[in-house]
Amino acid sequence: MGGYLLGFDVGSSSIKASLLEVARGRSVASATSPTTELDITAKQPGWAEQHPDLWWEHMCKAVAELRRDHSTAIDAVEAIGISYQMHGLVLIDGNGEVLRPAIIWCDSRAVPYGEKALADIGEKTALSRLLNSPGNFTASKLAWVKHEEPQLYQSVAKMMLPGDYLAYRMTGELRTTVSGLSEGILWDSQEEAPAAFLMDYFGFDSSLLPEHGPSFGDHGKVTAAAAEELGVPQGTAVSYRAGDQPNNALSLSVLNPGELAATAGTSGVVYGVVDRPAYDPQSRVNTFVHVNHQPDRKRYGVLLCVNGTGICNRWMKQHTVDNSFGATEYARLNDLAASVPVGSTGLVVLPFGNGAERTLGNQDIGASVHGLNFNVHRREHLLRASQEGIVFALGYGLEIMREMGIRIELIKAGNANMFQSPLFREAFAAVSKATVELYSTDGAEGAARGAGIGAGIYGSPEEAFEGLEVARRSTPDDVGPEVRAEYEQAFSRWTDVLRRSLASQ
Repeated sequence: MGGYLLGFDVGSSSIKASLLEVARGRSVASATSPTTELDITAKQPGWAEQHPDLWWEHMCKAVAELRRDHSTAIDAVEAIGISYQMHGLVLIDGNGEVLRPAIIWCDSRAVPYGEKALADIGEKTALSRLLNSPGNFTASKLAWVKHEEPQLYQSVAKMMLPGDYLAYRMTGELRTTVSGLSEGILWDSQEEAPAAFLMDYFGFDSSLLPEHGPSFGDHGKVTAAAAEELGVPQGTAVSYRAGDQPNNALSLSVLNPGELAATAGTSGVVYGVVDRPAYDPQSRVNTFVHVNHQPDRKRYGVLLCVNGTGICNRWMKQHTVDNSFGATEYARLNDLAASVPVGSTGLVVLPFGNGAERTLGNQDIGASVHGLNFNVHRREHLLRASQEGIVFALGYGLEIMREMGIRIELIKAGNANMFQSPLFREAFAAVSKATVELYSTDGAEGAARGAGIGAGIYGSPEEAFEGLEVARRSTPDDVGPEVRAEYEQAFSRWTDVLRRSLASQ
């Protein structure tokens, strides 16, 4: 097989492009734009907006960077895949023009609309059919626009997710996916159709939704105008799109029941695949249609998220070491943290300092340190307790997933961010009681593989992932029974502190 595939990972911080060689199944080059984080506009507390033109601009810049050294490969690109930041809202008018900046995933203004919808529709109906509370997701964001910006709302021709809009910029085709509608809380899993009952409740006309289809397949072809802007061949197939977390699972070949994917960047996520529309009655984790879902072969992804993950570790680095230490040397911080015992000599960190946490019933209890003894604890203990606290917060969420009947035996993750810490890997394997496999891949590379599957360049998902190899593996047995017992004791202590903190709110 000759040729190349191009994948984009469009986040709220940056846009990454990956160029994958089909024959070897390996990325030959990648580029990120910008080199600093993208701006997020917040006109009021809790708001977060970005203009879709900003994403397109940096997609073009990323391709231009790839083209400098790989112009021949770019000209041989056969298909394009898109991974995008989930839960955003893009609105266009009848001429295809963007009406306002996108309301992105971390914007919380729509919470009251989602909460009222849950109360009015009823928890049983919402959870059994939508698999989630309408919460702060895309449908509720549109309800906010309808109520707060009624004149603008009258001009809306289509509502779109970020990935839908970017595919539209490439192809001129107005389409979305089943997985995308699900992440927007606009899919009725009972009817296997758009959620007409929710659209009726909010007063949305059904024409606002683009035509929907699967994540893999024909999403259109790059137009002449888009080809000139983006720097890819005219007529290239756009054959895959998915939200960032389902796509992260795809990038790790997590497609079937019993398989789980994890990330530990700014936030921490575990995403487990099931073959039934499972949901948590308290909506502490979310369930979305997975990228390979079919009506006769159902696949759903149960998503656990802890907002205060890598951001907690970074905060500890910034505020417990001086400038002479080396601001980017996380490896040295990991060595310091590993120099003190499991359990951090009784020190407990609750890492919930990055907004309301879904696993805590949407409470925002903030981050806190417990059991600090000035005669005993040093920065090493703080550093270890923060990493342990992040693992324990993820472990707390994994218990919710187990209550839903999800098997947790193998967890795959990218060989990046906090999973590069030996201490973090050891603690995560001990607390999750699962084998942890790390792979050298990312969302942009996963989107490229998805494009190959969607375009039929690969005969099967298994063929698409032949070039993906395990970089590291950690198992609970590697930790040893004595150390596992120490982690269990520390986890129990941490959970007791969390329960007391929740009770005091």
